[in-house]
Amino acid sequence: MHRPPAPPTPPPFPGPATPGTRWWLTTPARVGSVLAVPLFGLVNEYLGFVILIAAIVLVWTDSPWQKGVKVAATVGAMALLGAVLPDPPKDGAPSTVAEADGKGRATGGSADALTSASPSPTAGDDSEPAPKPRPKAADYRGMPLDEAREAAEAAGFGVDEHDASDQDKSIMLRLNWTVCFQRTGWTSAGTKTIDFGAVQTGAPCPRTDGGAIPWPKMPDLIWKTWKTAQKEVVDLGIVPAEDVRADTAYLNDQLPDEGEYDDWRVCATDPAEGGDVTVDDRVTLELTDPENGCPNPDREDGDEPNLPDRDGDGDPDYSDPFPGDRDRSSTFPNGLPDGSGSSGGSSGGGGGWNCPGTRWC
Repeated sequence: MHRPPAPPTPPPFPGPATPGTRWWLTTPARVGSVLAVPLFGLVNEYLGFVILIAAIVLVWTDSPWQKGVKVAATVGAMALLGAVLPDPPKDGAPSTVAEADGKGRATGGSADALTSASPSPTAGDDSEPAPKPRPKAADYRGMPLDEAREAAEAAGFGVDEHDASDQDKSIMLRLNWTVCFQRTGWTSAGTKTIDFGAVQTGAPCPRTDGGAIPWPKMPDLIWKTWKTAQKEVVDLGIVPAEDVRADTAYLNDQLPDEGEYDDWRVCATDPAEGGDVTVDDRVTLELTDPENGCPNPDREDGDEPNLPDRDGDGDPDYSDPFPGDRDRSSTFPNGLPDGSGSSGGSSGGGGGWNCPGTRWC
């Protein structure tokens, strides 16, 4: 007669620990750690999570329990912790921290700050909280940078500065720079700041911070008198009168004394017509006596135009007081000097006149 198979023998319940086992590896300690998970979870969710990890380690480390019992204990401990954790806040519901920040902004700001801020979000509104308004400051534009910085620091601002043009130059001497732009803000520590955008004094401000400086252009001055041309350059507001220099258009010409060439005419300019006139420029106007006219721009002598000088004494014919005598010029009307101080011929005639390498020897 066939007999049914005998049922499997149930696993024995873990018995008491053998003598000498550490207390935290005993069965009561393992069971107690699992039961402690929800208790500590009620106190603090992070503390409950730490106790859960400790309980799982005790259940699985050197445990005589069978694998099924270990898995059941682990799942049970996790379920107990999840049962006591608070539900997460629903989307759109403001937290207590956000509400506290909102109250701080509403009660801590000035009346002007409140009127400039946007309305606070209401319950159920998904919009972001209104940003903190920028601190107000005096208008420092047009002031020398060193004076503006000193005044802003006295008003409680932390001050920064930068080149307001697209040149991104380093600011060395603040007294030579002028404020064009300013922008206030807050640091992460809650202190107010101001950033100055400046240009070199005398330069016009860019239209936008970081833009190109709108330098004035050199006007067309050709054949205008020195007096008229100089005034037009100074009227640009960039270069002072002392930085507008007169020079001769011809190499062998010579300017008369100041005030005596007011009616001389402009033949060339540096910068050229249409070029930028900047604070770093010294403007040069090349002049000629109206009797001479300007050098031919298509001349073959390159950059060395000369007026006619038939006797070769260095005086152009139009101003030569002795057009037929190369021994006498406007510089030496009595003739070239010699050792005795008397007039000499083309050979010099005297022993004291040193002329090697000159046109007269």
